[in-house]
Amino acid sequence: MNPLLINLNGWEIPIIVLVILILFGGKKIPEFMKGLGKGINSFKKGLNDIEDDIKADPADKKTTAEK
Repeated sequence: MNPLLINLNGWEIPIIVLVILILFGGKKIPEFMKGLGKGINSFKKGLNDIEDDIKADPADKKTTAEK
């Protein structure tokens, strides 16, 4: 588990959310979350591509590299 989340009490989470809301405003938070979601999806796609490359047959890589 994340040690940061273990040490947060019940009142600290709403205070952190309130501070973020005050700093960024209500209109910027959805834009930020949308960008964050796109970044996470891109990261997952990259990991899946790397995983597919690792699982691929090495003989297939040689034939595609020669082309």
